[in-house]
Amino acid sequence: MFIPMLEKLGRAVLSQLETTGRVILLFTETIYHLRRFNLKLTLRQAAHLGVDSLPIVLLTILFTGMVMTVQTAHEFIKYGAQSSVGGVVAVAMGRELAPVLTGVVAAGRVGAAITAEIGSMKVTEQIDALRVMATNPIAYLVVPRLVACVFMLPILVVFADVIGTLGGYLVATLYAGIGSFTYLHSIKVFAAVTDVTGGLIKAMVFGAIIAIIGCYKGLTTDEGAEGVGRATTGSVVTSIILIFVTNYFLSLLLYR
Repeated sequence: MFIPMLEKLGRAVLSQLETTGRVILLFTETIYHLRRFNLKLTLRQAAHLGVDSLPIVLLTILFTGMVMTVQTAHEFIKYGAQSSVGGVVAVAMGRELAPVLTGVVAAGRVGAAITAEIGSMKVTEQIDALRVMATNPIAYLVVPRLVACVFMLPILVVFADVIGTLGGYLVATLYAGIGSFTYLHSIKVFAAVTDVTGGLIKAMVFGAIIAIIGCYKGLTTDEGAEGVGRATTGSVVTSIILIFVTNYFLSLLLYR
């Protein structure tokens, strides 16, 4: 009874280790081909993966900042700490909420798009056609998406920091009755540049995770439309899990 169970567990562990190794090899090969990246393709991917994601990121972070202020403002006022609300919202946005939620939204939208596009190319043998034409699929497909995600996600996080803090400001002043000067002054007192720069570093790492996982899942897609669907779902789930896990260790490293 226990031997088949151990065999299944062993196969699962070996499969995960094999997948991890393949992802690492893909990442190292992508880094090697960075010297050959195509600026035109990269800008096209940046517009598609970054600019088009801005509205949903802003909408998500705006209401997150508003909800956070609704939940905390009255409690802070009850204990006479209303002068800390703005600083708490700004620090939370800069360090955790903006980069993590932006990463999650990007994983759902960008990661799925990358996997579906490359997976469809794999199923229809377009990637094999690139090899026939002496075009390296890593340099042509993976590198522009990796560069675009790494550079565009921090830009999205900057907008998210601003809009999230603005949402908290609107709720604090119009709903909780906290003065504008009190809210803005608390940001100057409590928030530091490192709160923002740490979030931008996280965003760059999250962007690399989303791009590499999305490309790997697309390049290893099974045959048929069903395989594309499974790969897309797996890409989103894996990226989100890795974002949360990586966020913990980055927080320990950046803010200890």
